[in-house]
Amino acid sequence: MPDITSQYDLGEILMKMTQKFLGATAALALTAGAAAADPAILFDLGGKFDKSFNESAYNGAERWAQETGGSYAEVEIQSDAQREQAIRRFAESGANPIVMAGFSWATPLAEVAADYPDTKFAIIDMVVDAPNVRSVVFNEHEGSYLVGMMAAMASETDTVSFVGGMDIPLIRRFACGYAQGVKAVNPDATIIANMTGTTPAAWNDPVKGSELTQAQISQGSDVVFAAAGGTGVGVLQTAADEGILSIGVDSNQNYLHPGQVLTSMMKRVDNAVYEAMMMGEDLETGFNVMGIGNGGVGYALDEFNADLVSEEMQATVDTAAAAITAGELSVHDYMGDETCPALTF
Repeated sequence: MPDITSQYDLGEILMKMTQKFLGATAALALTAGAAAADPAILFDLGGKFDKSFNESAYNGAERWAQETGGSYAEVEIQSDAQREQAIRRFAESGANPIVMAGFSWATPLAEVAADYPDTKFAIIDMVVDAPNVRSVVFNEHEGSYLVGMMAAMASETDTVSFVGGMDIPLIRRFACGYAQGVKAVNPDATIIANMTGTTPAAWNDPVKGSELTQAQISQGSDVVFAAAGGTGVGVLQTAADEGILSIGVDSNQNYLHPGQVLTSMMKRVDNAVYEAMMMGEDLETGFNVMGIGNGGVGYALDEFNADLVSEEMQATVDTAAAAITAGELSVHDYMGDETCPALTF
């Protein structure tokens, strides 16, 4: 029979080893030029070079550093278990403000914020109701609507698709906005939607993303939109290999496969991070929404996709964007009632 006491001791040892690892990681980041009262950024799982959400956050921090000459602390966690300790370590070091990229920081932040009333926190993609927290969320459905219109206009098979990361309401919000945009252009279009998984691992599984894309192509899809973090890299690669168009997300991913990425649904996480760091210790707290009207979401047009986006396509999408901004066009929000008129999951 196993020695339960020995297992318990081993568990404590492993916990201490994990804590020691996180402490060393955070300490290393704090000594990389950042001092007390400098800002800090905590990246989500997948790392700061995921070519998507985290990398957009990183770009915002770098823009702040380049423009101000300032330094910031940073950490890339390896597991969910490290979140609360990471926040506390930075708060105790005097970092201010502390910016967190990703909705998964919400639960530990809600536990920690009150313990550091003089520290300002910013969380991106989730709302934490605390007097010292700035919550930044995006109207992802609006930007997804625009790229959905573009997908429908570019498709030659009248079948387009969507690959999401973790199956959560936030990602369904992308899918539903996309589907509504597709249907606005082509009511008879077929839309295939798949999620990668139900755990955080779904954000960093490019092999699964590739498999889902292959299956969608076999069903006739010739344009695929990925909202899946690092998993989306596999989606875009497979689309390019198979000769169909893809749509990137969060950061501008057009450059990854020039001439094969139709556009990218820009979610300006970089702007959210940059603005929070620029405010510094005077960070304005409360609830903040970034949509089409204030440059929070949109589509990317550059030298890498210019030949794919016709003048008609651009004019159609820009007209829709103006109508959304003016309140003349309403895009259904899955987060409002968890229904999706244009798509069945």
